[in-house]
Amino acid sequence: MNTDTKRPNWPVTLLLILGALTILFPLYLAVVTALKTPQELAASLFALPTSFRWENFTEAIRLTNFFTAFRTSALVTVTTVVLTLITNSLVAYAIARNQHKRFFRYLYYYFISALFIPFPIIMLPVVKQTSAWGMDNPYGLIFLYVVYGLAFNIFVYVGYIKSIPREVEEAALIDGATTWQTFWKIIFPLLAPMNATVGILTCLWAWNDFLLPLVIISDPEFATLPLVQYIFQGQFSTNYNLAFASYLMTLAPMVVVYLLAQRWIISGVTQGAVKG
Repeated sequence: MNTDTKRPNWPVTLLLILGALTILFPLYLAVVTALKTPQELAASLFALPTSFRWENFTEAIRLTNFFTAFRTSALVTVTTVVLTLITNSLVAYAIARNQHKRFFRYLYYYFISALFIPFPIIMLPVVKQTSAWGMDNPYGLIFLYVVYGLAFNIFVYVGYIKSIPREVEEAALIDGATTWQTFWKIIFPLLAPMNATVGILTCLWAWNDFLLPLVIISDPEFATLPLVQYIFQGQFSTNYNLAFASYLMTLAPMVVVYLLAQRWIISGVTQGAVKG
């Protein structure tokens, strides 16, 4: 029996421990801060609370109008994910199967080049244009998320679609299926691992994003959850107990989504890396 397999890999183990601590330590601080009184927080940052102050959560819900912001964030996130999966995969399929044509080849590089353009460079024109078109609301936000996701999503979709044998589509066409039917009934189901990866990454992005809603949304009634966290930032002080209680409530849905779907993320990334 090879004894090397029984020896712990200490460098890798130490790196894993350090990586875990960088996640767990801030999470511990967030939880204990959310459950303390301001006096306990001032006395000690790291100590556990003497009693759990659940009133911080109810007060944070009241101050942020949490459930209204939650509905707006849920609307934006769910609609963005659905439209992204439908439109981005369709565009990628057209490009992947016609990349031998010059127009589609240029179109592919045109979309990929958008990956290298930082958002702050185009932020001001986008804000002015969306305001002029009356798109400074959640629906304009959804449209921008779908469009801005095109560059990365086409990059991962095209690599995956090219790994699918063309014989599968040719057999469907011989059986009388149209190109439209072939995509939705044959190709789209085969894209399940990549759809899961794109869907989850888009979900995390749309839910957690702060900058785009900040510059696009003009009506406070349409504020998303990341935006309403701003209410705890005063000019001279910050209510950390209420702020961290609100932060925990905001991130909780995405933690649940990630825990339920992490195996599809890993599966999709792995298959994309191998087949791309």
